[in-house]
Amino acid sequence: MTSTAKTIALLTDFGYRDHYVGVMKGVIAAIAPAATVIDVTHGIPPQDIAAGALLLRHSRPFFPPRTTFVAVVDPGVGTARLPLAIETRTGARFVGPDNGLLWPAAEAAGIKRIVELRSPRYRLPHVSATFHGRDIFAPAAAWLARGVALARLGPHVKNIARLDLEAGIKERAQLLAGTVIYVDSFGNLVTNLDRARVDRFVARFRQSRLSVRIRHRAPIEMRSAYGDALIGAPLATFGSFDLLEIAVRDGSAADYFAAGAGTLVTLRAER
Repeated sequence: MTSTAKTIALLTDFGYRDHYVGVMKGVIAAIAPAATVIDVTHGIPPQDIAAGALLLRHSRPFFPPRTTFVAVVDPGVGTARLPLAIETRTGARFVGPDNGLLWPAAEAAGIKRIVELRSPRYRLPHVSATFHGRDIFAPAAAWLARGVALARLGPHVKNIARLDLEAGIKERAQLLAGTVIYVDSFGNLVTNLDRARVDRFVARFRQSRLSVRIRHRAPIEMRSAYGDALIGAPLATFGSFDLLEIAVRDGSAADYFAAGAGTLVTLRAER
């Protein structure tokens, strides 16, 4: 086994106040003490599956190829939703609930095999109805890091919940509309409009002036970097997600516009 197979990355909405993340790490250490455990984040807004899916998808390419990602944003914990492990063509594995959270990252990596985490051998002896991160997901990731084959964790699953982060995008005539899908800790409003889509839209209207608006507020200038705007001024730019985002120089766009996830953002070609 290569050392990269022993990397486990954790992403949750558990926050940093309680013991939940530490206990998951303890379970992993007890089963796979040689594993390297990396915290992606535990600051996903509570129950925000779309935010978790976005950060998971955009984090995966920067980790060793055979990393096992444990993602837990799970408002349906204890219900009929399945606990899953996914193996991909890039070598990455994803462990978490079947609620759409894993789909964007796994699809981007190329899904090879999916199993339900059902085998009692690779769970903790007692499974709580409220803490599958500790009792099911952390043990599964640790056993995968130990070299256990995915197929041994449970039966094959054919169909899983899908989450389309581009849902709600509309393009017609001279208008391209998307929505805010994530607000980062700086208050930047990250939309679901990627650079390639915006570039195609702009190319259709090269003789027009591009207007970026949030809701129906005044037009926002496109900038290459945050520092290109005046202090306190709003701007539109492509951030590290390579998605269009609305920001405020040295401030919070979320506060400035009283906006959050689901807020409409439009690009319009105006003559």
